[in-house]
Amino acid sequence: MKLALFSTLLATASAFAPSSTVGRTSVSLNAEKSEALPFLPYPENLKGYVGDVGFDPLRFSDFVPMDYLREAELKHGRICMMAWLGFVAVDCGVRVYPLPEAYEGLTSVTAHDALVQSGAMSQLLIWFGFAECFSWLAISQMLQGSGREAGDYGLDPLGFLTDKSEAEVDRMKLRELKNGRLAMLAFSGVVTQAVLTQGPFPYV
Repeated sequence: MKLALFSTLLATASAFAPSSTVGRTSVSLNAEKSEALPFLPYPENLKGYVGDVGFDPLRFSDFVPMDYLREAELKHGRICMMAWLGFVAVDCGVRVYPLPEAYEGLTSVTAHDALVQSGAMSQLLIWFGFAECFSWLAISQMLQGSGREAGDYGLDPLGFLTDKSEAEVDRMKLRELKNGRLAMLAFSGVVTQAVLTQGPFPYV
């Protein structure tokens, strides 16, 4: 009888004992936080990449290789840096001469449809398609462990990275990354504003 009573008391007391999950919860709450989004945990797969401030709210890096994501970010940033300059240059009057008669009076907004009709856009599609095919070979090899860095095509004609320390190289890469990110936002903004105002630069 005493043994049964003791067992009952022990079982009752264990119900109020702190659970081991409390420790696990405490650990998860103390996990490293994102610098850019302090209310979210730090995405571990970003570690070691230039420009990392822990910004990956949709956690793409959890299911897509980081080298592929960085390659895509650099490519889109580089394209948008050139695209913004080209878009604005046309609306500032810059032309390549001799200018075909069909291109007279075109703006950056109206040029697209006119060049589709003339066939110029089809040529661009073909040549850029070839470039994409060749670039995919480099990306595929990188994803298979070739050692190539994302975005590196060995193109540095002005020698910005020649004889530079690792810290200086990283600083140049960060500049490119930040300017590319800004250009992606700038290009979407300039196209939107140009369509809305139908006016010349600065589209106000």
